[in-house]
Amino acid sequence: MTTITDQELKSKHAAMWATGDYPRMVDTFLLPLGPRLVDACGITAGARVLDVAAGTGNASVPAAERGAHVTASDLTPELLDAGKQAAGGLDIDWVPADAENLPFPDASYDVVMSSIGVMFAPHHQAAADEVVRVCRPGGTIGLLSWTPEGMLGALFAMMKPYAPPPPPGALPPPLWGSEEHLRGLLGNRVRIDSVTRGNLEITAFRHPREYGEHFKAYYGPTRAVRANAEKEGRAAEFDADLDAFCDTWNLGTPEDARFEKEYLLTVATRV
Repeated sequence: MTTITDQELKSKHAAMWATGDYPRMVDTFLLPLGPRLVDACGITAGARVLDVAAGTGNASVPAAERGAHVTASDLTPELLDAGKQAAGGLDIDWVPADAENLPFPDASYDVVMSSIGVMFAPHHQAAADEVVRVCRPGGTIGLLSWTPEGMLGALFAMMKPYAPPPPPGALPPPLWGSEEHLRGLLGNRVRIDSVTRGNLEITAFRHPREYGEHFKAYYGPTRAVRANAEKEGRAAEFDADLDAFCDTWNLGTPEDARFEKEYLLTVATRV
Protein backbone atom coordinates (compact mmCIF):
# COMPACT_ATOMS: atom_id res chain seq x y z
CA MET A 1 0.00 0.00 0.00
CA THR A 2 1.39 3.41 -1.00
CA THR A 3 1.40 6.06 1.70
CA ILE A 4 1.45 9.78 1.06
CA THR A 5 3.57 12.20 3.07
CA ASP A 6 2.13 15.39 4.51
CA GLN A 7 4.16 17.47 2.08
CA GLU A 8 2.90 15.40 -0.86
CA LEU A 9 -0.65 15.87 0.39
CA LYS A 10 -0.22 19.63 0.60
CA SER A 11 1.34 19.77 -2.85
CA LYS A 12 -1.56 17.82 -4.33
CA HIS A 13 -4.03 20.03 -2.46
CA ALA A 14 -2.43 23.22 -3.78
CA ALA A 15 -2.33 21.83 -7.33
CA MET A 16 -6.01 20.87 -7.15
CA TRP A 17 -7.04 24.46 -6.34
CA ALA A 18 -4.84 25.75 -9.16
CA THR A 19 -6.75 23.72 -11.76
CA GLY A 20 -9.79 25.08 -13.51
CA ASP A 21 -10.46 28.75 -12.84
CA TYR A 22 -11.42 29.43 -9.22
CA PRO A 23 -11.04 33.22 -9.65
CA ARG A 24 -13.78 33.02 -12.27
CA MET A 25 -16.03 31.19 -9.80
CA VAL A 26 -15.44 33.95 -7.25
CA ASP A 27 -16.38 36.61 -9.77
CA THR A 28 -19.44 34.66 -10.96
CA PHE A 29 -21.25 34.22 -7.64
CA LEU A 30 -19.01 34.18 -4.54
CA LEU A 31 -18.15 37.90 -4.22
CA PRO A 32 -20.86 38.76 -1.63
CA LEU A 33 -19.35 36.46 1.02
CA GLY A 34 -16.17 38.43 1.77
CA PRO A 35 -17.91 41.70 2.68
CA ARG A 36 -20.39 39.82 4.87
CA LEU A 37 -17.53 38.34 6.89
CA VAL A 38 -15.69 41.67 7.11
CA ASP A 39 -18.86 43.37 8.35
CA ALA A 40 -19.44 40.68 10.97
CA CYS A 41 -15.87 41.02 12.26
CA GLY A 42 -16.24 44.80 12.63
CA ILE A 43 -12.96 45.48 10.85
CA THR A 44 -11.82 49.11 11.06
CA ALA A 45 -8.94 51.21 9.77
CA GLY A 46 -5.55 50.31 11.23
CA ALA A 47 -6.49 46.78 12.30
CA ARG A 48 -3.95 44.03 11.67
CA VAL A 49 -5.90 41.38 9.77
CA LEU A 50 -4.95 37.87 8.66
CA ASP A 51 -7.11 36.18 6.04
CA VAL A 52 -6.38 32.44 6.26
CA ALA A 53 -6.81 30.42 3.06
CA ALA A 54 -7.66 33.71 1.41
CA GLY A 55 -7.75 32.45 -2.16
CA THR A 56 -8.05 35.47 -4.42
CA GLY A 57 -8.78 37.79 -1.50
CA ASN A 58 -12.58 37.78 -1.42
CA ALA A 59 -12.45 38.94 2.22
CA SER A 60 -8.97 40.50 2.14
CA VAL A 61 -9.92 43.18 -0.39
CA PRO A 62 -12.95 44.60 1.47
CA ALA A 63 -10.94 44.55 4.72
CA ALA A 64 -8.14 46.53 3.08
CA GLU A 65 -10.68 48.93 1.58
CA ARG A 66 -11.63 49.81 5.16
CA GLY A 67 -8.04 50.79 5.88
CA ALA A 68 -6.92 47.60 7.61
CA HIS A 69 -3.40 46.21 7.21
CA VAL A 70 -4.15 42.82 5.66
CA THR A 71 -2.12 39.67 5.18
CA ALA A 72 -3.72 37.28 2.69
CA SER A 73 -2.31 33.76 3.07
CA ASP A 74 -3.08 30.69 0.98
CA LEU A 75 -1.57 27.32 0.12
CA THR A 76 -2.00 27.95 -3.62
CA PRO A 77 0.27 30.73 -4.97
CA GLU A 78 -1.68 30.92 -8.23
CA LEU A 79 -4.77 32.13 -6.36
CA LEU A 80 -2.76 34.76 -4.51
CA ASP A 81 -1.26 35.95 -7.80
CA ALA A 82 -4.72 36.39 -9.29
CA GLY A 83 -5.89 38.28 -6.21
CA LYS A 84 -2.85 40.54 -6.19
CA GLN A 85 -3.39 41.53 -9.81
CA ALA A 86 -7.01 42.44 -9.13
CA ALA A 87 -6.39 44.28 -5.84
CA GLY A 88 -4.34 47.14 -7.25
CA GLY A 89 -2.53 49.22 -4.63
CA LEU A 90 -4.45 48.11 -1.55
CA ASP A 91 -2.49 47.43 1.65
CA ILE A 92 -2.38 43.63 1.34
CA ASP A 93 0.60 41.31 1.78
CA TRP A 94 0.09 38.15 -0.29
CA VAL A 95 1.88 35.28 1.50
CA PRO A 96 1.92 31.61 0.44
CA ALA A 97 1.25 29.66 3.63
CA ASP A 98 -0.17 26.39 4.91
CA ALA A 99 -3.21 26.97 7.14
CA GLU A 100 -2.05 24.08 9.33
CA ASN A 101 1.40 25.63 9.87
CA LEU A 102 1.16 29.41 9.54
CA PRO A 103 4.50 31.29 9.35
CA PHE A 104 3.36 34.09 11.66
CA PRO A 105 4.20 34.83 15.31
CA ASP A 106 1.86 34.11 18.20
CA ALA A 107 -0.76 36.78 18.92
CA SER A 108 0.29 38.87 15.93
CA TYR A 109 -3.13 39.87 14.52
CA ASP A 110 -6.13 41.81 15.76
CA VAL A 111 -8.46 39.88 13.46
CA VAL A 112 -8.03 36.39 12.02
CA MET A 113 -10.70 35.44 9.50
CA SER A 114 -11.46 32.95 6.76
CA SER A 115 -14.24 32.93 4.17
CA ILE A 116 -14.89 29.39 2.86
CA GLY A 117 -11.14 28.84 3.01
CA VAL A 118 -9.68 27.24 6.13
CA MET A 119 -12.52 24.72 6.06
CA PHE A 120 -10.69 22.95 3.21
CA ALA A 121 -7.53 22.29 5.24
CA PRO A 122 -7.62 18.49 5.66
CA HIS A 123 -6.65 18.39 9.35
CA HIS A 124 -9.25 20.51 11.09
CA GLN A 125 -7.77 20.66 14.58
CA ALA A 126 -4.34 21.68 13.33
CA ALA A 127 -5.84 24.51 11.28
CA ALA A 128 -8.07 25.68 14.13
CA ASP A 129 -5.10 25.69 16.50
CA GLU A 130 -3.21 27.95 14.12
CA VAL A 131 -6.14 30.34 13.72
CA VAL A 132 -6.31 30.74 17.49
CA ARG A 133 -2.54 30.93 17.99
CA VAL A 134 -1.93 33.90 15.71
CA CYS A 135 -4.84 35.96 17.09
CA ARG A 136 -3.98 38.26 19.99
CA PRO A 137 -5.89 37.96 23.28
CA GLY A 138 -9.00 40.11 22.94
CA GLY A 139 -8.78 39.87 19.16
CA THR A 140 -11.50 38.69 16.80
CA ILE A 141 -11.81 35.38 14.98
CA GLY A 142 -14.33 35.27 12.14
CA LEU A 143 -15.15 32.12 10.16
CA LEU A 144 -17.61 31.66 7.31
CA SER A 145 -18.04 28.05 6.20
CA TRP A 146 -20.50 26.06 4.10
CA THR A 147 -22.76 23.85 6.23
CA PRO A 148 -23.07 20.06 6.00
CA GLU A 149 -26.84 20.39 5.51
CA GLY A 150 -26.63 23.01 2.76
CA MET A 151 -26.05 22.75 -0.95
CA LEU A 152 -22.23 22.60 -0.85
CA GLY A 153 -22.34 19.96 1.89
CA ALA A 154 -24.74 17.95 -0.26
CA LEU A 155 -22.45 18.35 -3.28
CA PHE A 156 -19.51 16.86 -1.38
CA ALA A 157 -21.73 14.00 -0.19
CA MET A 158 -22.80 13.38 -3.80
CA MET A 159 -19.20 13.34 -5.00
CA LYS A 160 -17.84 11.14 -2.21
CA PRO A 161 -18.55 7.75 -3.87
CA TYR A 162 -16.52 8.88 -6.90
CA ALA A 163 -13.56 10.28 -4.96
CA PRO A 164 -10.41 8.40 -3.98
CA PRO A 165 -10.16 7.48 -0.29
CA PRO A 166 -9.20 10.50 1.84
CA PRO A 167 -5.76 10.51 3.46
CA PRO A 168 -5.56 9.44 7.11
CA GLY A 169 -6.85 12.10 9.49
CA ALA A 170 -8.53 14.20 6.80
CA LEU A 171 -12.06 15.35 7.63
CA PRO A 172 -14.86 16.56 5.32
CA PRO A 173 -14.65 20.34 4.75
CA PRO A 174 -18.35 21.11 5.48
CA LEU A 175 -17.91 19.99 9.10
CA TRP A 176 -16.55 23.51 9.73
CA GLY A 177 -20.13 24.65 9.12
CA SER A 178 -21.38 22.55 12.05
CA GLU A 179 -21.62 24.67 15.20
CA GLU A 180 -20.91 21.67 17.42
CA HIS A 181 -17.81 20.69 15.45
CA LEU A 182 -16.51 24.25 15.35
CA ARG A 183 -16.99 24.76 19.08
CA GLY A 184 -15.04 21.56 19.65
CA LEU A 185 -12.19 22.78 17.47
CA LEU A 186 -11.91 26.17 19.17
CA GLY A 187 -12.58 24.99 22.72
CA ASN A 188 -12.30 27.29 25.71
CA ARG A 189 -9.62 29.41 24.04
CA VAL A 190 -12.29 31.68 22.63
CA ARG A 191 -15.59 33.25 23.60
CA ILE A 192 -18.22 32.71 20.94
CA ASP A 193 -19.91 36.06 20.32
CA SER A 194 -22.32 35.17 17.52
CA VAL A 195 -23.31 32.23 15.36
CA THR A 196 -25.59 32.90 12.41
CA ARG A 197 -26.74 30.95 9.39
CA GLY A 198 -27.14 32.68 6.07
CA ASN A 199 -27.69 31.84 2.44
CA LEU A 200 -25.84 32.90 -0.67
CA GLU A 201 -28.37 33.24 -3.46
CA ILE A 202 -27.09 32.18 -6.87
CA THR A 203 -28.91 33.36 -10.00
CA ALA A 204 -25.96 33.35 -12.41
CA PHE A 205 -27.17 30.34 -14.41
CA ARG A 206 -30.21 30.14 -16.67
CA HIS A 207 -30.58 26.37 -16.65
CA PRO A 208 -29.94 24.42 -13.42
CA ARG A 209 -27.50 21.97 -14.97
CA GLU A 210 -25.27 24.87 -16.05
CA TYR A 211 -24.32 25.08 -12.37
CA GLY A 212 -22.87 21.57 -12.54
CA GLU A 213 -21.10 22.27 -15.82
CA HIS A 214 -19.57 25.37 -14.24
CA PHE A 215 -18.22 23.29 -11.35
CA LYS A 216 -16.81 20.63 -13.67
CA ALA A 217 -15.02 23.31 -15.67
CA TYR A 218 -13.71 25.60 -12.93
CA TYR A 219 -13.90 24.09 -9.40
CA GLY A 220 -10.79 22.18 -8.35
CA PRO A 221 -12.46 19.62 -6.02
CA THR A 222 -15.13 18.74 -8.60
CA ARG A 223 -12.55 18.48 -11.38
CA ALA A 224 -10.42 16.16 -9.23
CA VAL A 225 -13.34 13.89 -8.33
CA ARG A 226 -14.58 13.69 -11.91
CA ALA A 227 -11.06 12.85 -13.10
CA ASN A 228 -11.02 9.95 -10.63
CA ALA A 229 -14.46 8.84 -11.82
CA GLU A 230 -13.20 8.93 -15.40
CA LYS A 231 -10.18 6.83 -14.43
CA GLU A 232 -12.58 4.27 -12.95
CA GLY A 233 -14.82 4.30 -16.03
CA ARG A 234 -17.64 6.06 -14.15
CA ALA A 235 -17.59 9.54 -15.71
CA ALA A 236 -21.04 9.20 -17.30
CA GLU A 237 -22.48 8.01 -13.98
CA PHE A 238 -20.91 10.97 -12.20
CA ASP A 239 -22.30 13.40 -14.79
CA ALA A 240 -25.79 11.95 -14.43
CA ASP A 241 -25.67 12.24 -10.64
CA LEU A 242 -24.44 15.83 -10.88
CA ASP A 243 -27.27 16.70 -13.28
CA ALA A 244 -29.80 15.18 -10.88
CA PHE A 245 -28.22 17.07 -8.00
CA CYS A 246 -28.62 20.39 -9.83
CA ASP A 247 -32.26 19.61 -10.69
CA THR A 248 -33.01 18.72 -7.06
CA TRP A 249 -31.44 21.84 -5.54
CA ASN A 250 -32.87 24.28 -8.09
CA LEU A 251 -35.34 26.58 -6.34
CA GLY A 252 -36.29 28.36 -9.55
CA THR A 253 -37.68 26.96 -12.78
CA PRO A 254 -36.08 24.75 -15.45
CA GLU A 255 -35.55 27.89 -17.52
CA ASP A 256 -34.60 30.30 -14.73
CA ALA A 257 -32.42 28.57 -12.13
CA ARG A 258 -31.96 29.80 -8.58
CA PHE A 259 -29.90 28.17 -5.85
CA GLU A 260 -29.23 28.93 -2.21
CA LYS A 261 -26.01 27.82 -0.49
CA GLU A 262 -26.19 27.84 3.28
CA TYR A 263 -23.24 28.98 5.38
CA LEU A 264 -22.43 29.34 9.07
CA LEU A 265 -20.84 32.64 10.12
CA THR A 266 -19.15 32.53 13.52
CA VAL A 267 -17.51 35.43 15.32
CA ALA A 268 -15.48 34.81 18.47
CA THR A 269 -13.11 36.66 20.80
CA ARG A 270 -9.72 35.17 21.72
CA VAL A 271 -9.49 34.91 25.49
